[in-house]
Amino acid sequence: MRLAILAYDQISPFMLSTPLAVFGEPFLAGGHRVDVCAAQPRFSATGGLTIEAPMPLDAARDADVVILPGWRDADEVVPAAITSELRAAHARGAMVVGLCLGAFGLAEAGLLDGRRATTHWARVETFATRYPEVAVDPGALFVDEGRVLTSAGIASGLDCCLHLLGRISGTAEANRVARHLVVAPQRAGEQPQLIERPAIGSSANRRITDILETLRADPASAPSLDELAQRAGMSRRSLTRHIRARTGGNLGDWLRRIRLARAQDLLAGGARGLEDVAARCGFPDAAALRTAFRTELGVTPRQWLARQRLD
Repeated sequence: MRLAILAYDQISPFMLSTPLAVFGEPFLAGGHRVDVCAAQPRFSATGGLTIEAPMPLDAARDADVVILPGWRDADEVVPAAITSELRAAHARGAMVVGLCLGAFGLAEAGLLDGRRATTHWARVETFATRYPEVAVDPGALFVDEGRVLTSAGIASGLDCCLHLLGRISGTAEANRVARHLVVAPQRAGEQPQLIERPAIGSSANRRITDILETLRADPASAPSLDELAQRAGMSRRSLTRHIRARTGGNLGDWLRRIRLARAQDLLAGGARGLEDVAARCGFPDAAALRTAFRTELGVTPRQWLARQRLD
């Protein structure tokens, strides 16, 4: 698997570092490759930095994934040199990703016509006006349309890249990288860009943390929401609100991803028998486990395990 990251003059160092951080040393050690490609070998970045790109822009033409990390100004049209690479990547069957304002580049290349997409909430109106053929989702953290992915602003690029890593290497690996980066394990794309956060260090926040970490350690346990609310010393409605504020979604969706990550760990470690793996992870049966794999990763457990062996 080869990833190409398209860089440009006046790029945000944070946006450039986002895919580099997610697809870092462990990814490279798996036999994959990540290249930064730019039209010029030396270009400026915000903050007064100067960056040297190891590869020219056209080196992206044999990449399996091409990522445009942001764009310097939503009011400036992304140049043809970049959009042509995005268009060529899509035409040969590669995945194309537009992080934050990078979605403008994908739209300019015509890759989002008739598709759902998102971008930074502050520029959604500009995006929708300029590209009326795109079905803009103004609230999503990221949108996965198969071979075309877009993300919302700044930190949502991490969510999108972790999601992409999960598609390539599995949810367990994406969650491991998230823990290493000290960010939330994969948040689903439909979670809102702007969510209420509980006060750090509050008693309620600590109780919710304890509950989530207990469930993470033993995902096969199945306490009811009422039981968890009693344990937290709050109403069911209040617990639901706190969990949504903490994870960006409901408890069931979060727990499904945690259980899936545990299943991936077990399968990668040599566990056999999907019924047994499902029971150990908290799924009601093997059919539910298969459904979780297809929903989250787009493959069956057997296909996922075969991919890990090839990597």
